[in-house]
Amino acid sequence: MNPIDLKQKDKQYIANTYGRFDLCIEKGANATCKDYQDKFYIDFTSGIGVNSLGFSNQKWYTAVAKQAENLNHVSNLYYSEPCITLAEKLINRTGFSKVFFGNSGAEANEGAIKIARKYSYDKYGSGRSTIITLVNSFHGRTIATLEATGQEHFHQYFFPFTEGFRYAKANDLTDLQEKLDGSVCGIMCELIQGEGGVNPMEKDYIKAVEKLCKQNDIAFIVDEVQTGMGRTGSLLCCEQYDIHPNIVTLAKGLGGGLPIGAILMDEAYSSVLKPGDHGSTFGGNPIVCAGANVVMDYMTDSLFQQVKEKGHLIRKSLQDIPEVVGITGMGLMLGISLKNKKAGEVAVECMQNGLMVLTAKEKIRLLPPLTITESELEQGLEILIKVLTVS
Repeated sequence: MNPIDLKQKDKQYIANTYGRFDLCIEKGANATCKDYQDKFYIDFTSGIGVNSLGFSNQKWYTAVAKQAENLNHVSNLYYSEPCITLAEKLINRTGFSKVFFGNSGAEANEGAIKIARKYSYDKYGSGRSTIITLVNSFHGRTIATLEATGQEHFHQYFFPFTEGFRYAKANDLTDLQEKLDGSVCGIMCELIQGEGGVNPMEKDYIKAVEKLCKQNDIAFIVDEVQTGMGRTGSLLCCEQYDIHPNIVTLAKGLGGGLPIGAILMDEAYSSVLKPGDHGSTFGGNPIVCAGANVVMDYMTDSLFQQVKEKGHLIRKSLQDIPEVVGITGMGLMLGISLKNKKAGEVAVECMQNGLMVLTAKEKIRLLPPLTITESELEQGLEILIKVLTVS
């Protein structure tokens, strides 16, 4: 099928919910892909942080194909080895007590909200169900996670939204304390706001939030859907903030290209959900977990060091470009603030020149595969610098 046919059929058959770039991708390897005219592109997007090992990693697709041949699905009424192996790896590596598997980041965040509310209900009764999130946060597109998202433009059209959310200013402890009362059962935040503009939280602020949660016996929930799985230079971004929340949510990079969500729970919250309280038809699917097990095996100190070094190389390469006024983020999750150019226009121009980048608010957002080679990184940076320097 040629690109013209693809785009026509997309328009005819698929709901118009995405503002797609004019690019039809045929195949890829690591951080390089090609279109149907054999033009090559360097990928600084990872499918919005999903392809942690790049396109079609050999160990990953071998494990996925082998698992598909042996057992494709079994349901959570029975035991399956890939799911249990993945759980063991996650728990042993993170120090949490239990994990629940779903299919996406939004589902993971929904589950975290349910756990926080049920913990509070079981211990204190009704009337203690409010979740505080941060202004500019993004937690998903379901009805509940849309309302959990601290961006007003998401709170339209789909009324009535789920009640029980309150928004505090990021990095403003006084504002958070003013929002905290006896109705609150949890505080939920990203350590680096992704969709909200690649905005890092201050370490002292996050440590203070953790302390407040302990003092008030409320759930400290950290959304690591985008920051987790090595993206910032450690398995969990929490490690670099020196915190251990009650609940951490994961998705995106954990699956390496297949849909997965995970909720990590500490000991206090690990037994909140009883049989029938929560569930997922596809959560813990053997094929998905086979791929995720390969991703976990790649999560080594050596890889994390490479992620930090690659992030440093990007910063060093762009810091003296006149159009660049600032770079935020950690590791290979970076946001570039621009002086005059519009992020959306830069993204289109980059694509036309063979580089795929993302945007977040007014910034260019970079989420390259963790395994991107030095050559691919240099090629991509050469294109980005060219686009940013040509008037």
